[in-house]
Amino acid sequence: MLLGPMTGATPHPDERPPIAHGPLRWLLLAAGWLFVGLGVLGAVLPVLPTTPFLLLAAACFARSSERFYAWLLDNRVFGPLIRDWRAHRAMPRHAKRVAIAAIVVFIGSSTVLFVAHPWGRVAMVATGVALVAFLLRIPSREDVARDDPAPKADF
Repeated sequence: MLLGPMTGATPHPDERPPIAHGPLRWLLLAAGWLFVGLGVLGAVLPVLPTTPFLLLAAACFARSSERFYAWLLDNRVFGPLIRDWRAHRAMPRHAKRVAIAAIVVFIGSSTVLFVAHPWGRVAMVATGVALVAFLLRIPSREDVARDDPAPKADF
């Protein structure tokens, strides 16, 4: 079993045991903790999304550390977001709105205030449009599983 008998997290059918070794494992661990940090900031800053960063952290930990992956899934605050994604492959509507708003605010202000070159502005706007389009394509949790109550996070 991937997560072992001591955790409350149940393995998902598409999970694989950690495959990274050596420098790649350390890179994935560092990236995972960076994403956890950004997710924590997103929980307290209204313009920074939480869910995408936690999903990235979970993906990094799933490939590098069973212990940290289990810790993230069992976390009383962040675990429900990740377990919800695993169960339904959807994001809460509120999380999508916050993420889209953050993209618009940060990329919009960066484009206007900091990028002088026209091609740089085009690249920034294109990136923002692609990110928003990606988020809009992800199903909303409320639409996918109406009968299944969402897991509660202790914020």
